[in-house]
Amino acid sequence: MAILKAEERTDPRRSSLRKIRQSGYVPGVIYGRNLENKSVALDSIELLKILRAEGKNTIINLDINGDQHSVMVTELQTDPLKDSIVHADFKVVDMEAEMEATVPVNLTGEAEGIKQGGVLQQPLYELSVTAKPKNIPQTIEVDISSLEVNDVLTVGDIPSKGDYSYNHEPDEVVASILPPQKQEETEAESAAQDVEEPEKGTEEGKEE
Repeated sequence: MAILKAEERTDPRRSSLRKIRQSGYVPGVIYGRNLENKSVALDSIELLKILRAEGKNTIINLDINGDQHSVMVTELQTDPLKDSIVHADFKVVDMEAEMEATVPVNLTGEAEGIKQGGVLQQPLYELSVTAKPKNIPQTIEVDISSLEVNDVLTVGDIPSKGDYSYNHEPDEVVASILPPQKQEETEAESAAQDVEEPEKGTEEGKEE
């Protein structure tokens, strides 16, 4: 379990938040059952290292002035221009109680249908699961190598590789391979080119 040190902050002014960010720290909030919400500040680089190495669903041991809590990140606010975190929310978790979490779906392999010119569609990029915090996967790997044109992969087709369950109907579509579109597009373009524009001479004759 990654350890991340944090300091409790008591100054809610915007100017204080600006100083925190300028000093390389991130303002955040920690909340949870039997815990009064606390505003904290923590090292932004250390937080990024943990999330990039272990994923957003990792359990972090948040040390607030020596008082430690097992937490998960529930929300991150980022600055897209600077690629930096500007605020973080942490939820205290009970390591022995099940909870819901969203997990990214990672499609692996090259589908046979794509080799045949088919088009991959992926309606679901994340799946909701229920598990104890330590059993929540960071990603769900799905091999689509065997999918052919017109094949559909549903939630029910994805086996659970750990102690977690899916919060979806089995027939929800995760990925599918659509038929090649080139022939239909070519026919549509040819039909458009065959449409004749009105002759200018004819329009002028009507006006006279």
